Amino acid sequence: MPEQMLPQHAAIRDRAQKGARLIARGMALNAVLGVVKIGGGVVGDAYALVADGVESLSDIAISLLIWGGFQWAAQPPDKDHPYGHGKAEAVSGLFTSIVVLAASAGIGWHAVAEIRNPQRLPHWWTLVILAAAAAAKVVFSRRLNEVGRDTESSALGAEAWHHLSDAVTSAAAFVGISFAVVGGPAYAAADGWAALVASAVIAFNGMKICQRSLNEVMDIAVPAKVENDVRELALGVPGVSSLDKCRIRKSGLSYLVEIEVLVAGDLSVRRGHEIAHAVKDTLLASRLRVSDVTVHVEPS
Repeated sequence: MPEQMLPQHAAIRDRAQKGARLIARGMALNAVLGVVKIGGGVVGDAYALVADGVESLSDIAISLLIWGGFQWAAQPPDKDHPYGHGKAEAVSGLFTSIVVLAASAGIGWHAVAEIRNPQRLPHWWTLVILAAAAAAKVVFSRRLNEVGRDTESSALGAEAWHHLSDAVTSAAAFVGISFAVVGGPAYAAADGWAALVASAVIAFNGMKICQRSLNEVMDIAVPAKVENDVRELALGVPGVSSLDKCRIRKSGLSYLVEIEVLVAGDLSVRRGHEIAHAVKDTLLASRLRVSDVTVHVEPS
């Protein structure tokens, strides 16, 4: 491994570390909210609040997976991984989806039991806990979403959606408990129905995370704008007459580019090699977060 990290790899490391710091803050937030929700739900006889708290604590395990993925993805290329470790981010997303779906199934199972055999009515003050939790989650989700867009991180985008879904589950629990508090014993099962709605939202969230991560692992085509920007930059290099193939893969927090440039057929091999290097240097120095470029030169 070289002593001095290449600029594009250092940039990947910096973006990964920024994302990891946000994930760590999210874990701390989930720990606090999980303990408060479960404690409040047990004391206040609100199963929907307990289910919401369990989901918050399970989020810590999910966030640990994503945090680990960021740490791994930040490593520069080595002998065994010449293209870097960016795919670790998507792999952590796949494991995350499994944990989310398992949590959804568990909450749904217990919610059905609560609907069939409702227990005591929840206390009104549990609504205050839910409102505060939902507000905190919305604010943090927006922050994650902003950084996710800035770094083009699918994992941070998934984590932002995950925190937002927590706010939705808290809102569902708020509605269910409100019905139970206002309606009395006749609406005691509303608490369980709210938990069931929460489990459905969590399952939907798990499927979305799985889809996004699987798409990246399977090298789904990048957005057309990214390819158009790459082509525009390559065509701007002196000596490039036109382009043929342009393949781009997303690898964690960066892109890997394979491009075929056409140059004048009477140029020397040395000059063609210089043009290819100029194309590579231009793309690596661009704002597109390209970490590696393979350039093929063909006569026009």
